[in-house]
Amino acid sequence: MDTNIAFAVIGGSGLYAMPGLSDVAEHRIKTPFGDPSDLIVVGTLLGSRVAFLPRHGRGHRYSPSEAPSRANIYALKSLGVKHIISVSACGSLREHLRPRDIVVPDQLFDFTKGRRPASFFDDGIVGHAGVADPLSRTLSAALVQAVRAAGGTAHSGGAFITIEGPRFSTRAESKAFRAWGCDIIGMTACPEAFLAREAEIDYAIMAHVTDYDVWRESEEAVTVAMVIERLNANLALAQQAIANLAPVIPKLPHESAGAMSSVIMTARDRITPEARERVKLLVGQYL
Repeated sequence: MDTNIAFAVIGGSGLYAMPGLSDVAEHRIKTPFGDPSDLIVVGTLLGSRVAFLPRHGRGHRYSPSEAPSRANIYALKSLGVKHIISVSACGSLREHLRPRDIVVPDQLFDFTKGRRPASFFDDGIVGHAGVADPLSRTLSAALVQAVRAAGGTAHSGGAFITIEGPRFSTRAESKAFRAWGCDIIGMTACPEAFLAREAEIDYAIMAHVTDYDVWRESEEAVTVAMVIERLNANLALAQQAIANLAPVIPKLPHESAGAMSSVIMTARDRITPEARERVKLLVGQYL
């Protein structure tokens, strides 16, 4: 099995495959947290081994609430992945963040409703990960440069709110999110980013603005057709930005290394054998 992988791409709505890969292999990985959303495709891109996983599965089978985020992150960790680029659609909550722009946020606001398993640490083991700065600074900076080099308009920084979905916002909600200081809105960044931190994987988001959510009443309210049309228009840009990153990421530091070294609260002699086995890949060196 491939284990010398430079980085992984988790593709959101509209990005279900990665063209340009050579020496391709597909991996079906079983995890203690169920099956990932699809086979993981690994191939070589400009000399780097890259893993690709469609978040919603090929054919878009999983809703944002149903996406098996724990299994996805665990499976990528099992392949030795240390960096993840998340590609997703988002709505803009700010006038200057226009459709077809790309935002690389530096903060997250979790407004999901508890339906999604949000941690690897439960049922026999407790751990409290630090996520004051939940996204990798160096990986995000490299991503901004890669998008600009591909000809895209990239905004560095911003707060990304994750709502439960699958419905879109009401106007009252959209206006409230603006008042809270959020800049973009989507349905999948959380808990995926937090699980990546628990797995000591650096994580950055390439968020493609497809609409103005519903706060901007002079604008047509967001629809599925609008999201897909604008994502498809940006598809080549996303793929070129990822290609630009291929030779860069292997040279970046691994910021999340050691992030879980002192977060396990459960007394070691009280951790159940089942729990220990479940998280051994993630934090076995700290138990």
